[in-house]
Amino acid sequence: MDASNVMMTGRDDDQGLVRACRGGDTEAFGILVRRHQDRLYPTLVRLTGSAENAQDVLQDTFIRAFEKLDQFHGESSFYTWIYRIAVNLALSDRRKRRRGGAEVPPAAAAAAEPADRSRENDPSFALECVEREALVEEALNALAPDHRAVVVLKDFDGRRYEEIAEVLGIPVGTVRSRLHRARCELRERLRPLIEDSSPAASRAGEGERGIRAWPGDPAAAGGGGS
Repeated sequence: MDASNVMMTGRDDDQGLVRACRGGDTEAFGILVRRHQDRLYPTLVRLTGSAENAQDVLQDTFIRAFEKLDQFHGESSFYTWIYRIAVNLALSDRRKRRRGGAEVPPAAAAAAEPADRSRENDPSFALECVEREALVEEALNALAPDHRAVVVLKDFDGRRYEEIAEVLGIPVGTVRSRLHRARCELRERLRPLIEDSSPAASRAGEGERGIRAWPGDPAAAGGGGS
């Protein structure tokens, strides 16, 4: 099957591209990369804490996926399969850097994804949004890798507990307990941000990328989800 003959329709299309790639059509894998790299990148930035590290892990993810393509059997979507690879490579990278003392500056990840300025033209408002996102990234960076992972997967990516457990290879109960501890730590670190009731803070919560605290906080998400 040639990649050019595969309709771009979603999960079935992904599996068709995988079959084409296994048949020797390397262009098919390039299509998979282009389709899914932008979806994976924000998660990797939050997990690694650095745009540069996220790019490295993203590249390693697709290399690993290509090498292990014969292990993809279609029980889940291709994106779910490669998402697991990406998350685990990011966690491994994060642990290595913590052991080696090579932590990145807390604001690096926020700088990689500047605040949405389309709703407000005031430069001071845009700067405030960037600063607030930097505080959130700093708090995330302070979490242990395992706690950071469950927050990112649940509160930013919206994954179900069962999905997180499968991705990380841990029981659902462990996911819940880690998430509870991580949220408590984040709430404490972000207390001034959460309790800020200034007009500028209220506007920041309205934008698509304006973060009042973080998605899982009760003050920002009506109780933190389940």
